[in-house]
Amino acid sequence: MHQSTPAVAKPPTPPAESACPYTPTDLSESKPASKYSKYNPLNYMFSDLSQDRAQNQAVALPTEREPSTIPKGDGQGNWEYPSPQQMYNALLRKGYTDTDATAVESMVSVHNFLNEGAWAEIVEWERRFAGGLSRGWEICKKGEQCSMAGAHHAAGANEDEVAQPKLIRFQGRPKEMTPKAAMLQVMGWIYPTAFGTEPPFDRHDWYVQREYNGRKKEVRYVIDYYSGPDSEAGDPVFYLDVRPAVTPTAAVERMMRWGGDVWYRASGAEIREKTKSSN
Repeated sequence: MHQSTPAVAKPPTPPAESACPYTPTDLSESKPASKYSKYNPLNYMFSDLSQDRAQNQAVALPTEREPSTIPKGDGQGNWEYPSPQQMYNALLRKGYTDTDATAVESMVSVHNFLNEGAWAEIVEWERRFAGGLSRGWEICKKGEQCSMAGAHHAAGANEDEVAQPKLIRFQGRPKEMTPKAAMLQVMGWIYPTAFGTEPPFDRHDWYVQREYNGRKKEVRYVIDYYSGPDSEAGDPVFYLDVRPAVTPTAAVERMMRWGGDVWYRASGAEIREKTKSSN
């Protein structure tokens, strides 16, 4: 994992099957049945998610939708997050009729915060590898910390060479554990002190448009959402494991990013840089 999110106000425990109120469906079905028409194929959410107050709803919920920093794949602005009222209605439609309406705003806040963190990770990955493996290695061989956007920019790199990625579509897959997450669970069972961790509470697949020198390519990213131990102040902490889905090229990217950081530290470059800066 490359980044942990800061502690945030603790939301109520999400439904066991997902941190998001939407269940994806298999849109590859070619039968003319209309049961799939209620889902938007770009985000697998209900197409007609109501902003109306639900029956027997005890408190009023905001209907404003917060804009994200994530550009849409069609170039028409940024994605918007669901309003607290839409989130509550979606939970009810999925059968969670015992949802505490007073906690929904906190749930939306955490949902939005985590997705912004996931997008920041994707942007960083695209900054490294959208220009090709050779350029990616030139960045990664400097180690994880020295390769991050801020440090790289300070070194005089032209970050404008890489176009801003865009999110084409996304899908929640909470019931399908990624191979990496499953392997970590196995390792935790064998070596609980070193690898023991709770399984991710959610998984998303994000389809991102990568563009370089006018050529566009779709890259699927996989995101595992983990809950970490509470901070000393008692606030919850979340971790995101964001990486491109395994393809031959993505496998090389993943090895470069991990291997570059290991090589940087093992070769003593980290110590040499600290000594040089102190002098």
